[in-house]
Amino acid sequence: MAESHCSDAPHPLANPGYGKRSVSAEGPLAGDDFAHLTPREAAVAAYVDRLPDTSDISIKTLAKHTPYGQTAITTVLRALVRAGHLRHGLESVVAPDGTSRWVTRTWWSRTARDDSWWAAYAAGDLPAERAEERRRPTRSRAYILLAALGREHPVMSLSHADCTALAPLVEEWFAREASERQVLCALTTGLPSPVHHPAALARRRLTDKLPPAPPPKPRPVRVIECAECGRPPRAGALTGGKCASCRGVPTGAPPTLPAARVRALAAACRTPARTPEQSPEGTPA
Repeated sequence: MAESHCSDAPHPLANPGYGKRSVSAEGPLAGDDFAHLTPREAAVAAYVDRLPDTSDISIKTLAKHTPYGQTAITTVLRALVRAGHLRHGLESVVAPDGTSRWVTRTWWSRTARDDSWWAAYAAGDLPAERAEERRRPTRSRAYILLAALGREHPVMSLSHADCTALAPLVEEWFAREASERQVLCALTTGLPSPVHHPAALARRRLTDKLPPAPPPKPRPVRVIECAECGRPPRAGALTGGKCASCRGVPTGAPPTLPAARVRALAAACRTPARTPEQSPEGTPA
């Protein structure tokens, strides 16, 4: 595969706040994820996909770390936009001092997304993914944490049935932004001796010590730019990552004022301005 010819040098990160940003968590890369692309496009897509977030995926940097020149990389990136893997745009972020500013974003999705999905993402309304689009591990993060509990604390060993039943409670902790360490502390700190029913004790602690829900996050403000001209669309939605003008689609005549309003404004312009030095008849006072 062409990806094998990519540079082995460490790929640089972008400036803080910039660079690659994955739009969703996805499982390990599969061999057919980019089968719909040409070999060159698939090679670059696989290379970008394995890079960590905040990596610099500008044209110049990708050209330095892949066997393709800047012109070829430009063509490939446009193809990845058309295929639904890549979008460029702006996002409003809040600085530490409380002020808002616009930063350039490069959003990446291993799964090819259509235009409606990207529009919903820009608006902060992620649509539910179909089951075949998700690659969830066989065991959830919550299940794995519970299954490993008995290794460090044998008195809290849980069965498969216990882990399956308790996993939704742990998932609720994760949904409230609790870390794995916080969950473990809640389950193992100050254990009684002996522990007669570890599953019942775990259920009680997960319920009674559930942390409060975090405050709601502000709705993101994003603007996806046209892949051709680099400007936000002036009218209509992007199609294939391009605005109507770059697709050669007429956007219609600019809005006009009603005829009556135009005549009224013209009459106002023809009326001479009255100055304080003039009387109502137009003669000096």
